[in-house]
Amino acid sequence: MIAPPFLKPGDRIGIVATARKIHPEDIQAARKIFESWGLVVVLSPYLFSDKHTYLAGDDQQRLTGIQDMLNDPTINAIISARGGYGTTRIVDDIDFTAFQKNPKWVVGFSDITALHLNLTSIGIQSIHGVMPILFDKEDAKESIESLRNILFGNYAHIAASHDVNNKPGKATGPLIGGNLSLLVDALGTRHEPDTSGKILVVEEIDEYLYKVDRMVVQLKRAGKLEKLAGLIAGHFTDIKETTLSFGETFQDIIRYHTRGYHFPIAFNFPIGHEQPNLAWIEGANSDLLVASDYSELKML
Repeated sequence: MIAPPFLKPGDRIGIVATARKIHPEDIQAARKIFESWGLVVVLSPYLFSDKHTYLAGDDQQRLTGIQDMLNDPTINAIISARGGYGTTRIVDDIDFTAFQKNPKWVVGFSDITALHLNLTSIGIQSIHGVMPILFDKEDAKESIESLRNILFGNYAHIAASHDVNNKPGKATGPLIGGNLSLLVDALGTRHEPDTSGKILVVEEIDEYLYKVDRMVVQLKRAGKLEKLAGLIAGHFTDIKETTLSFGETFQDIIRYHTRGYHFPIAFNFPIGHEQPNLAWIEGANSDLLVASDYSELKML
C-alpha cells in the first residue's frame, strides 16, 4: 500500500462534500483549527451548493468537487466536510489517474467509507477520522488531535479498555473497514473489500439490532469474516430495538457469527460516531493485541 506524504506547515488542505448538505457555519471551527496547524484551507467551489434538498449539491457538482481536488497537485490533503449519504452515487465515476501519480491523504468516516474502500482497491492508504462538521464539539478535542497527529506523521497506538465480550489474541495485518452499512453496500461492486489476512474495523449508528445482525450475516455469507486476521468493533451508536425485542446485543451478534473462527476480537474501541473517534490509517500494516485487561492497536 502506498502511503501519501505527511503534511508540513504551509501545505494546502481541501474541504469537499461528497455526501450530505453542508453550510458555511458548519466548518468555521475546522477552518480556524487547520489554520492554527499552519495549513492553508481551500474550499471546493461547490461546497455549499443548494441544488439538492439533502445532498451537498447535485451529483455532478459533488463529483467535480472531489475530482478537482484529487487532480490538483497543489492540494496536499482532502477532507470530507461530513458524512450522511451520497458518496456511493458518485464514487464509481471518480477518475484516480492523476491522483495515483500524486497521492495525497483523503480523510473522513461514516459515508466516506465508500471512498476509503475505493482507495484501498487501488493500493493507496487513507485516513478514517473526524470531519469538519464535528470540530466545534467540545468533546471532539481528542479526536481532532489524533487526526492532526496522523496527518503530520506523529501517530501513536490506539488503546481500548477491557470488554467482557473480547476474544483475546494477537493479530498482524493491514487495517480495512469503517461503517458496517457501507462495507455491506460494497459487496458485489468493484470496490468489494478483500478482507483476507486483514484486521477489519466496524462501527455503526442508528440501526435496528436485527439489521445489524443481517449485515453481519451478509458479511459472513460473502466470505468476508472467515479469513480475517482480527476484528475491531468501534462505537455502535443509537442501536435500537423494534417493538419485538431482538434479544441480542450487537456484541452478542458479532460473537455468535464469528464463533467458529479463531481470530482475536476487540470491542469498545474509540472509533466511530461518538467521541473520541480516534483517527487510523486504512491500509496500514498493524498489530492488534487483545489482552485480558485491555486492547491495543499499533500502526506500523
